[in-house]
Amino acid sequence: MKVRGLVTALNSRKRYCFKTPEYAIDHLVIGGGLAVAQRLAQTFPERSTYLVERHGVAGEETSSRNSEVIHAGLYYPPDSLKTRLCLRGRHLLYDRCQAHNIPYRKTGKLIVAQEAQRPYIESLHAKAQKLSWPPHSNPAETHSPVLPTTLISGDEARDMEPDLHTNIAAALWSPETGIIDSHTLMESLEKDIADAENSELVYSTKVVRIDPSRNEPGWVVQLVTGDAEEGDALLARTVINCAGLTAPLILNSILPESQRLPMYFARGSYASYRGPGVKHISHLIYPCPAVGKDSHAFHSLGTHLTLDLQGKIRFGPDLDWLDPPEDNDPDFWQKHLVPNDSRLELMYQAVKQYLRNVSQEGFQPDYCGVRPKLVGPEAGFQDFVFRRDKANGHGDGEMISLLGIESPGLTSSLAIAEYVVEDLMGGAA
Repeated sequence: MKVRGLVTALNSRKRYCFKTPEYAIDHLVIGGGLAVAQRLAQTFPERSTYLVERHGVAGEETSSRNSEVIHAGLYYPPDSLKTRLCLRGRHLLYDRCQAHNIPYRKTGKLIVAQEAQRPYIESLHAKAQKLSWPPHSNPAETHSPVLPTTLISGDEARDMEPDLHTNIAAALWSPETGIIDSHTLMESLEKDIADAENSELVYSTKVVRIDPSRNEPGWVVQLVTGDAEEGDALLARTVINCAGLTAPLILNSILPESQRLPMYFARGSYASYRGPGVKHISHLIYPCPAVGKDSHAFHSLGTHLTLDLQGKIRFGPDLDWLDPPEDNDPDFWQKHLVPNDSRLELMYQAVKQYLRNVSQEGFQPDYCGVRPKLVGPEAGFQDFVFRRDKANGHGDGEMISLLGIESPGLTSSLAIAEYVVEDLMGGAA
């Protein structure tokens, strides 16, 4: 299938004219980059860090509309940033949960395979054995495997999860996978930022225009709060673009039209479940994603079973590519966040391949999320992208754009912050 990429930019209709900045700050984080802002405040306590978020609370777009799974780091190419940052982020996340009393549970995960799918989990297992510990890892931890996995038979998998279909011939056990309360995680990061002397959280405030500064190094950023007609401008010496679904929109506003990036949007729907066939479930269960020609294995891991911290079961997400409207409204995807029952039949058909006793009547629409994609459905693997642009074309006034931060973005969040602040900014900006 083909989907049109949406190519547009911030202030494309020239609604906002240039304004002279009224004050200057060191770091401006755009969007829900709480982990990045927290890391900046921690690393540079004497410098000013502002986070501006267009919504009234954090996590309204992607951070609170996912499976809340702490991923082990199994699925992506070994040398990719997704693997590196997921492996590192997993450890940082478990450590933070313990240090800050953030609810979590290391449930473990079974990736279940029918006979024809056995090579897929065998390849995942072989890859896991070869992975190295990522940069910044604690040397004391590196004597053990970074990603322990075990290949087990179908019968052994059914000993762990008796409700599994008899057609499951083998499974890969991943003990490091878990679940987390993402809202409490975000609250803990917000508290750190709010408590820092020179950092500030600014909600209900949107960026409407960005220009390279004409005077001192940095970016002139216009902000509008609430329903105000006009806003204020500030000079940000460094901008970190963490706008998620609209990160390319921000970036495109400083690029020539011929170089602008297309945006793709893939909706994932989740269903709650109350019914037969799941009585004994205690682990996360993932099917093998579709592989081969015309499959979307790198875009979606299949309609899997997850648990929340109260033990409630949900299935999802599925994968539904969204076509942008002719008017190129960059927020059109918000209309697709209302769950409905249009996807339940497909989800039921997918789930009964590994849990044969579930009933279609037990599926109910729960919620939807939208993945920020840099490539369309016909493309293969797409890694996280960290793009660096300079306000003057040389070394001054940097903008770092975090692009395509979808799964495993939540798991990787603290490692992404470490990578941006320590590796890209050199621990000194």
